[in-house]
Amino acid sequence: MDSTNTSTNLMSAGSALHALEARRAWRENEQVSPHLWVLISILGDLIMAVLAGYSAYWLRFHSIIREVGNFDAMTFRQYGGHMALGSVTLIIVLGWQDIYHKNVLLRCRWVASKVAKGILVWTAGFLAITLALKLEPSISRVYVLLNGATALLLILTWRTVFMRFLRAPGHIEALQQRTLFVGWNAEAVSLWKTLKRDQACAYDIVGWVDTGSSEDTKLADEALPCLGGLHEVEHLVASHALDMVVVADLHGPREQMVALANLCEREMIQFKVIPSCFRVFVSGLTLETIAGTPVLGVTRLPLDGTVNVIAKRTLDIVGATFGLILSAPIVAVFSAIVWLESPGSVFYRQRRWGCNGVSFDIIKIRSMKLNAEQSSGAKWCVKDDPRRLKVGAFMRRWNIDELPQFWNVLKAEMSLVGPRPERPELIAGFKHQIPHYNARHHSKPGMTGWAQVNGLRGDTDLSERIQCDLWYLENWSLWLDLQIMLLTFFKRDNAY
Repeated sequence: MDSTNTSTNLMSAGSALHALEARRAWRENEQVSPHLWVLISILGDLIMAVLAGYSAYWLRFHSIIREVGNFDAMTFRQYGGHMALGSVTLIIVLGWQDIYHKNVLLRCRWVASKVAKGILVWTAGFLAITLALKLEPSISRVYVLLNGATALLLILTWRTVFMRFLRAPGHIEALQQRTLFVGWNAEAVSLWKTLKRDQACAYDIVGWVDTGSSEDTKLADEALPCLGGLHEVEHLVASHALDMVVVADLHGPREQMVALANLCEREMIQFKVIPSCFRVFVSGLTLETIAGTPVLGVTRLPLDGTVNVIAKRTLDIVGATFGLILSAPIVAVFSAIVWLESPGSVFYRQRRWGCNGVSFDIIKIRSMKLNAEQSSGAKWCVKDDPRRLKVGAFMRRWNIDELPQFWNVLKAEMSLVGPRPERPELIAGFKHQIPHYNARHHSKPGMTGWAQVNGLRGDTDLSERIQCDLWYLENWSLWLDLQIMLLTFFKRDNAY
């Protein structure tokens, strides 16, 4: 018995050594180490930061805006210390955003958003520090703002060129992580399809292995091959030079999952798990310790933070105030047109569900005939709805009927951006029919939202809308709110 175990252990050790050597040989064939690309990205960002400092100095003191504000004329040498401090601290802030890692070099949009956020934080922080510490020589506030703007432009431009270079054949292979799925369920399929849409994504999915689950066979796709069973993973590690194993099916024997995790640890392969038991708010999952035992669970979302709530409410107040002022003439004109076509009240109040299920009256410019639902009752608006006024289609296409909701925002019943509020009588059964439906009421409803800018308005798939709403709640930021508000002007599909 001992002899058999010893032999088995030696075979496993030999296989492990062979796998590790295969992976090393595959990586050694690459001409440049991925870590060198990271160093190049840092150096490039630093050069751009220095150029941004110089450009801001020239714009502030030698261009047509040199007479703006009060300042003491200073030489380039006197400003050199400020430029050096600004450039170094900017790179530190960008590093704090976790963009200097080989696994994220190919994630173009993610890196761009992190760069934008980092530069915004750096600009505000650098300005505050220079004012608070009263540095000598004193620094121009206009210079700091120009430095932030030029840094954003130069770094994003450099990053775009650098990204195209990395995505060229011969370079991208060294950065992509060769990945194997264990199990093939709905979550794995969804992840694979998302990655497949990006022709130069950071992951090279080589295939999946069957865990014996009935869902594996049902969702099998010829486009991504099944490479065998769970017992063949160790061989696949060697033959396919894997960098990552993603477990999608956790319903197999516990011993097999433990053995798989140990295998990845031995071979220095990343071991990831899709938490399929958590179908909602996955990004809120954190690992905490209770009485010395690690526990995984959903803890908090971005809008659970007091600072974030205050920031979002501030944006709502400012945006709604300007929105009411700017839209007042438009509301007056279309209200008159509605009254001429259909005399009666031009404003329409409708009961909707709000944050935490608290109902409120939403305000809209009436786009349908008076008492349109008296005979039919509450129902979804559909294309070419016979209840609609002639001017109603135009107002709905351009979101003009929604303008009075700025008042709902000021009253704190709604937000500028969030899940669209639904009518209680239409959604009473949705919480039983659609998974996680009520989770969307975790925040205030919005005048526009992530689902709306993705074309999911009116009579569209409610399940897809819910998924968009949940994604928004998980990934909320002020920057995302601003992006959605801007996109609202260009996305009007399915608006009836």
